[in-house]
Amino acid sequence: MKKMLPWLITILLSITLIVVAIFLLSDKLIGGKEKEVAASQLPVPTYNMTADQIVEVTSEITDIKTNMADPDYIAMMSFAFQLNDKKAKEEFEKIKDIKIKPIIIKTLMDTKPESLKDSKGVEQLTKKLMDQINKSLNQGQLIQVDITNKIITGL
Repeated sequence: MKKMLPWLITILLSITLIVVAIFLLSDKLIGGKEKEVAASQLPVPTYNMTADQIVEVTSEITDIKTNMADPDYIAMMSFAFQLNDKKAKEEFEKIKDIKIKPIIIKTLMDTKPESLKDSKGVEQLTKKLMDQINKSLNQGQLIQVDITNKIITGL
C-alpha cells in the first residue's frame, strides 16, 4: 500500500488539474461561440441593391472641416452613410447635425494625418465612425460609411 500511495496522489492531482483547466477554459470556449453568433447576427451590407434602393437608404454629410491631432494639419472631408432601412435614414437625417457631425469632428481631431495616407488608415477611420455612430442610433443601423471627398492639408 505504501508503494501505491505516491501513484494515487499523482493520479488524483492530475485529474484535479485537468478538471480545473476545463472549468477555466470553458468560459473562453463558450464566450467565443457567443461572439461568433453575435457577429453572424449583424446585418451584412447587401451588394445586390439597385441604385434607387441605395439612394433611399443613403445620407450624405458634406464639407466637414476641422483640425487634426497634429495642429499643423486641417482635414476637409465628405461622407456617405448607408443605413439598413428608410426609417433608420429618417432618424439619421434628424440627428445628423446635432449628434453625427460632432462625432465625426471629434474622431478626426483624434486622428493623425499620417494615418489617412493609405487605405488601411481610411478603413480604420470608417470602422471607428461606424461603431460610434451606431451607438447614437436608436432605430436601425449604419451598415456602411464611405468617404466621398478627402483633403488633408498642412497650414
